[in-house]
This record gives sequence, C-alpha cells and structure tokens, in this order.
Amino acid sequence: MPFQQAQIPIEKQQEFQRLRSAIERAIAPGTAAEFLKQVKKAGLKVRNFEGVLEARVLERCDRELAASGARQLYETLRLPEQSLIREFYLERIEQVDGPERERYRQLYIDLV
Repeated sequence: MPFQQAQIPIEKQQEFQRLRSAIERAIAPGTAAEFLKQVKKAGLKVRNFEGVLEARVLERCDRELAASGARQLYETLRLPEQSLIREFYLERIEQVDGPERERYRQLYIDLV
C-alpha cells in the first residue's frame, strides 16, 4: 500500500491560500531566477524557509504580498497549516530546474 498523506483541515483558508499563491508566483518558471537572486542577496540557503520569511524575500518578489507580509500570514496559521505551507515551499523550490537551478546551485547545497 503506497503512502498517503493525511488530509489536514485548513481553518484559516484565506491566509493559507494567499501565502500559498505568493509562493507559487515567486517560484514560478518566469520568476524563479529573481527569487533565487533575492535568497542569495539575503545570504540564505534556499531550503531555509523561516530565514526566507524573516528576510522578507517573498515580499520582494511578490507585490501582492508586500502589504500584508509573509511572516504575518504564516504566524496566523495553526502549526499543522504552517507545516503544509513549509512542505509546499520545499516542494516548489525542488521543482526549479534548468539554468536557474544551475546558476544558483550553491543555494541548494546544505553543508553542516
């Protein structure tokens, strides 16, 4: 039997969707290079979602999110919803490929 992720009910649907949509727009094929550039400028690794929130990288890449702020939206969510957003973000950054992934490959290397 294959693994099935449990369905988590979303209570703060509007906030969840706004943040999810902003992540989608920021890491879309046409905007991923700018997103990765901003991550590099902030001195972060791309998988450091909390750092991306703290440095306001998403706001710099998405005008719709600039007014409300990604961290503020994230903090309104319950812990399970935050986990879903973080997982969604990590899935999306792994889908970046081609020249953007190659150019910013150092951002994907996590050295301990």
